[in-house]
Amino acid sequence: MSECGGRGGGSSDDAEDEGGGGGGGGPAGSGSLSAAAAGASSAGRLRRGLRGASLMARRRPELLCGAVALGCALLLALKFTCSRAKDVIIPAKPPVSFFSSRSPVLDLFQGQLDYAERVRRDSEVVLLFFYAPWCGQSIAARAEVEQAARQLSDQVLFVAINCWWNQGKCRKQKHFFYFPVIYLYHRSFGPIEYKGPVSAVYIEKFVRRVMTPLVYVPSQSELLDFLSNYEPGVLGYFEFSGSPQPPGYLTFFSSALHSLKKDYLGTVRFGVITNKHLAKLVSLVHSGSVYLHRHFNTSLVFPREVINYTAENIYKWALENRETLLRWLRPHGGKSLLLNNELKKGPALFLFIPFNPLAESHPLIDEITEVALEYNNCHRDQVVERLLQHLRRVDAPVFSSLAPESPVGLPEPPLIAASPCCNTVVLPQWRSLSRTRNVCELCVNQTARVVGPGSISTPRCSFFEMAAALDSFYLKEQTFHQVASGSTECSNFLSSYSPFRYYTACCRTVSRAMTGLLGSERDASESPATAFSSLEESCEVGPASSVPHIEENRDLFPEADVRSTDFTGLSCRTNKTLNIYLLDSNLFWLYAERLGAPSAARVKEFATIVDVKEESHYILDPKQALMKLTLESFIQNFSVLHSPLKRHLIGSGSAQFPSQHLITEVTTDTFWEVVLQKQDVLLLYYAQWCGFCPALNHVFIQLARLLPADTFTVARIDVSQNDLPWEFMVDRLPTVLFFPCKRKDLSVKYPEDLPITLPDLLRFVLRHSDPAPAPPSSATPPTGECLQSEAVLQQGHISHLEREIRKLRAEISALQRAQGQVEARLSSARRDEHRLLRQKQTLERQHGLLQLHSEQLQALYEQKTQELEEVARKLQELADASESLLTENTWLKILVATMERKLEGKDRAESPTPPEEARAVPPEPPGAPRLPGSTPPSNGSATLASDRSNENRTD
Repeated sequence: MSECGGRGGGSSDDAEDEGGGGGGGGPAGSGSLSAAAAGASSAGRLRRGLRGASLMARRRPELLCGAVALGCALLLALKFTCSRAKDVIIPAKPPVSFFSSRSPVLDLFQGQLDYAERVRRDSEVVLLFFYAPWCGQSIAARAEVEQAARQLSDQVLFVAINCWWNQGKCRKQKHFFYFPVIYLYHRSFGPIEYKGPVSAVYIEKFVRRVMTPLVYVPSQSELLDFLSNYEPGVLGYFEFSGSPQPPGYLTFFSSALHSLKKDYLGTVRFGVITNKHLAKLVSLVHSGSVYLHRHFNTSLVFPREVINYTAENIYKWALENRETLLRWLRPHGGKSLLLNNELKKGPALFLFIPFNPLAESHPLIDEITEVALEYNNCHRDQVVERLLQHLRRVDAPVFSSLAPESPVGLPEPPLIAASPCCNTVVLPQWRSLSRTRNVCELCVNQTARVVGPGSISTPRCSFFEMAAALDSFYLKEQTFHQVASGSTECSNFLSSYSPFRYYTACCRTVSRAMTGLLGSERDASESPATAFSSLEESCEVGPASSVPHIEENRDLFPEADVRSTDFTGLSCRTNKTLNIYLLDSNLFWLYAERLGAPSAARVKEFATIVDVKEESHYILDPKQALMKLTLESFIQNFSVLHSPLKRHLIGSGSAQFPSQHLITEVTTDTFWEVVLQKQDVLLLYYAQWCGFCPALNHVFIQLARLLPADTFTVARIDVSQNDLPWEFMVDRLPTVLFFPCKRKDLSVKYPEDLPITLPDLLRFVLRHSDPAPAPPSSATPPTGECLQSEAVLQQGHISHLEREIRKLRAEISALQRAQGQVEARLSSARRDEHRLLRQKQTLERQHGLLQLHSEQLQALYEQKTQELEEVARKLQELADASESLLTENTWLKILVATMERKLEGKDRAESPTPPEEARAVPPEPPGAPRLPGSTPPSNGSATLASDRSNENRTD
C-alpha cells in the first residue's frame, strides 16, 4: 500500500478537491515532504562541497592557482588547435580553361557533365576528352586532340571535360583511375573507349572508323582489296533496292561498332556488299547473310539457324573464328606483359616500319602481306594465289567464285616428273663418311610435282632444298659404309618432309692432285660463293666451319628469283615457324634500338627475329632495304636446320680508358681484340647486380701491379651489358677465365672451390701460363717412322671415334624404343584425359543441378524464415497484450478487494442506527448535488470518496 501511496502522492490537489483536505491529506503530504527532503539534502550537499572547497582554497591558495592555470592552458591549446586546423584547409582555386578560346574543342573546365550529356544527345558523333589539368599525359594529349579536332570539326563534336575539380559533377559521378580518357559516341551507341596511341593521326583514324564502321564494296577490284588485306574481314550482303533499310542492316552496323568498342585496334574489318553478282563470289545468296573471310582455313557464313542474329553474337562469332595473318603491337609505355606473352608463343619476326594511318595505300605493308601469304600458303590455295596476283598488280582472269570450292568436283592437277637440281658438297672432316668419300653430288628429285602457272624449274637447288637434303643425307650415311673403293657410289633416300620428293647422293674420293686443282681454281675464282673448302690441313689456326656452307648467290643464278617456289608454304615445312608482328617505328623506335637497330638511321625500317627458347635473336642487315626479297631470304636462312645467320650480340659502348688503367674493360666489340692478343689474359666476368664482384677489385688491381704489363693483361667484362658467343658464356658470377699466350684454345677456368685471393691467383696464373720457348732447332724433314707413328695414332683416333659412333647409334635406338613407349603412355594418358573430361562434364552437370536445388532450398528457407518471423512477431504482440491484461486483472482484483473491505466497514459503521431511520433516510448517491442547507457527509463518506479518488488514480 505504501507503493500505491507513493504513486498517489504526486497529485495531492485532486485529493484535496475530493476529500476537502481533511483525512486525505496524510498520504499526499508524506510524499511531498519526502521530495522536499530529497531536494534539500542535494542542495545541502552542494553547499557543503562549495564550503569545503572554499575552506581548502583558503588553507592552500597555491592549489587553486594551479587549477586555474591548468584550465587556462587547456582553453588556449584548444583554441590554437582549432584555429590551426582552419588555416590548413585552403579551398581549391577555381578552374580555368584548358583549351584556348580559338580551339574547336568545347572546353567544360568546370566539369559540367550534365551539359556534356545534353550536347551529346543532340549530335551524331561526339568525342569526350576527360582530363585532369595537372596530368602531364593530359597536357601532352591536348595538342593532339586539338589537331584532330581541326580536321574533323565539321563532322564531329569534340568536348573536353575537367574531371578533377571537386565541385564539378564529373568528379562526383565519374571515378577514373587514369587520365586522359577518351570516349566516343555514335548517336546512342557508346561509350567506345579509345586506348590507342595519343597521336593526332591515330585519333583521327579511329574517329573516322567510328563515323563509318562499314566499308562499302561496290566492285570486284575493291572486293579483292578488302579480302587481300592482312586484317580479318567480315562481309555482309544487303539489298537496298526493295527497302532503304533492309532487315538486319542495323544489327550488322551495330556489330561493327561493337568490334571497335571491344578492340580499339580495329583488327576485324566490316564491309557491305549490295551487288547480288558480287555477293555470289563470296557465297552470299540471301540478303542479310554475313561472311567471314579466312585465307588458309575454310571461310564461314554466319549460322543464323544456330546463333541468334544480334550485334554482340556477330562480333563474338567473328572474333572466335578469325584468322590472324599479321598483328600490330602497340605497347602503352608502362609495365606490361604484351611482348612477353607474344614471345612465349614461339619465334617472332618483328617488323618496324613507318606507318601513317591516314594514308590511302601502304605499299610496304602490301609487300609484307604478300610475304606472309606465301609463307603460310601450305596447300597452294587457288583463292590465295588470286589474292597474291592482285597484290602484285598482275592481271588475271575473273574468277567465278572467290570462296573455296569442294575438292570433290575439281580435276586432279597434272603431275610431271621435274628435272633434278644438284649441288656439289665437300664433306667436313668430322663426318665418318669423309674417310672413304670426301665429295658428294646431292640432287633433289621431285617425282610428283603440281604444275602451277609460271612454275619454273631451276638448274641449281636453293639453300633450303640443299639444307634439307644434307639433313636427310647425314641421317642415311650408313648406307655408304659398304664399299671402300675409289669408285663412285650412289644412293637414293626419301625426304624428311615430302613423300613425293627423294634425294640422290653420289659420293667419291678426290685425289690430292684434284684437290690441289680445286684449290687453284678457288684461288683464281673471283666469287667466293662458288669456291670449295680445301681438304688439305693447314698449320694456321682459324675459324673452321664444321658444317658445309651453301650460299645461294642471286647474281650468279638470276633465274632463281623468277618465282619463290621454295618460300611458298615454308611455315609448314619447318619446325621454326615464325609469328609476324608489325610495330610503328615512328612511335616505338626505342624498342628497335634495343634490339640492334642503328639509332641514327635515315629510314626507320628494321627487321629482327627473336627466339626466346634459343635465347638468341637475329637482325636483318640495316644496309639492306626492307622489301619482299630480303624478307624472304631472311626467313629462309632462319628456317633451315643449319642456319647461316649470325646471332646478334648486344654490347655496351666501347670503353676508352687511358693507358694508366691497370684493368682493361672488355665489351662485345673488343672481346676478340683483347682476348686473342699475343699475351696471357686473365678475364673476370662480373655484373652490376653481383654483390660479391666489387669485393674482388682490389685483388685484381694488386695482381695487375705485380705482373708485367707487356706480357700479361688483366681484364674484366660486364656480362649483364655485353653479349658473348655461347662458348664464352658462364653460369655463375664472379668467374675467372685464363687465356694463355699462343694457346687460346686451351683456356682454363679458375676452380670454384678455391677462394679468389692474390696468392691463389698467382699460383693459378703461373701454373697455366705459357712455358719458356724452346731454342729453335734446325728444320728436319719427317722420317718414315714419324709418318708411320702418326698414321698409327690417327688410326687409333679413328677407331676410338668409330666406337663412340656405335655407342651413339645404340643410344639412338634405345631412345627410339623409349620414344615408342612414351608415345604409348601418352595415348593412354590421352584416353584417360578424355574419360576424365567426360566425368568432369558429368560432374559439372550434377553440380549445376545441385546448385539449382540449393538455390531453391535457399529460397524456401528464406520464405519459411520470413513466415516464422511474422508468427513470432504476432506471438510477441499477443504476449504483450496478455501481460497488460494480467496486470489490469491484478489491479482489478486489488480494487475489488478494497471495495469489499470498505463496504464491509461501512456496513459495520451503519449497523448501530435504528432500522427506521435507515429506512427513512436513504443513502445519498456519491455524485448527487448537495442542497445549501443540508448536512455535510460523515467521515465514512469522506473515506469512501478518498478511496474512490485513489481508485481513479490507480486506473
